[in-house]
Amino acid sequence: MAMKKKSSAEASGSDSKRPGIHDLWTDRLGAWSIRALQVLLLLTLVSVVVFALTQVKLVVIPVLIALIFAAAASPIVVWMRSRGVGRALSAWITLLGGIVVLGGLVTAIVFAVEDQWSKLSDSAVEGFEQLKSFALDGPFAIDQAALDDAWNAVIDFVTSATFGLGAIQGVSTAAQVVTGILLGVVILFFFLKDGDRIWAFFLLPMTGERLSRGRRIGHTAVRTLGGYVRGTATVAAVDALGIGIGLAILQVPLALPLAVIVFLGAFIPLVGATVAGILAAVVALVTNGWVVALIVLGIVVLVNQLEGNLLQPVVMAQSLSIHPLVILVALTAGTILGGIVGAILAVPIAAVGWAIFKTWNEKGDMPNPDPVASK
Repeated sequence: MAMKKKSSAEASGSDSKRPGIHDLWTDRLGAWSIRALQVLLLLTLVSVVVFALTQVKLVVIPVLIALIFAAAASPIVVWMRSRGVGRALSAWITLLGGIVVLGGLVTAIVFAVEDQWSKLSDSAVEGFEQLKSFALDGPFAIDQAALDDAWNAVIDFVTSATFGLGAIQGVSTAAQVVTGILLGVVILFFFLKDGDRIWAFFLLPMTGERLSRGRRIGHTAVRTLGGYVRGTATVAAVDALGIGIGLAILQVPLALPLAVIVFLGAFIPLVGATVAGILAAVVALVTNGWVVALIVLGIVVLVNQLEGNLLQPVVMAQSLSIHPLVILVALTAGTILGGIVGAILAVPIAAVGWAIFKTWNEKGDMPNPDPVASK
């Protein structure tokens, strides 16, 4: 009997020492497990949101582009309002002024291409023949039959049903691009006219510290986006001007369109301006020969080095203070999700996210929108 009581006591003692549910979730391993579950839930939520946004790219991309342009043009709008110009009129002046500048640039490019197209096509044919002769007679000689097979394969693809289907898809994509541009222009007008009111509307349910944080986020986003676009445009203009002058001096055809491509390519950090410069060197190779192409390549390298080491650290120091590895990862992710447009938008979005993260817990409140903005 005494043995039974002892066994019962030992059993009850062992049961009392067995950890409960609360103990399992509050020890060190339990805390790590809870944090891991939180991270998994957060990643799942982010993945769902990103997937949902990619399904409505036709709306999301124009909104983001309009937001970036509105942030870049905000100093002009604020300056006009401070001079007594109304909301709608200042938005119209800014929007139409940008369209006129862009339209004039496109017109100049079209005329330049039209004037030099015949010369460029003749030079391209001659350059192609030279490359073909080099391929046949150079140090790495290629059999004529292999070149003929490759050419026939290109012709077969162009005349195939697959190429026709791709052309039809290209027409559909062009229609979507036109729709996105029109939508973006309309959204841009409303951002220029009522951007501060739109953000204030989203902040209506907030009070106290949340309201202060919301105002900080809005101010930080506009400041970072505007600074990024204006700084990138400055750097891109210097790149385009330097390379364009070099192309004009060397009498490379399509110097103006190539300079514009360099300007646009500079909005893709790390690789955009370099790829555009290489394209200029390829055009010089086809039209002007090896010597001019090497000179153009040297000009591209020199301009990129001067811009990267002297101009960019000064211009972009405040608006894009993130590590190049983060930029590379953002570029890759943006390209996968949105193609070229995604690559252009990825870096400013990453810069804004980092700026908001740094100011998330700052103390103090941003001032209310400028009284001028409420006119």
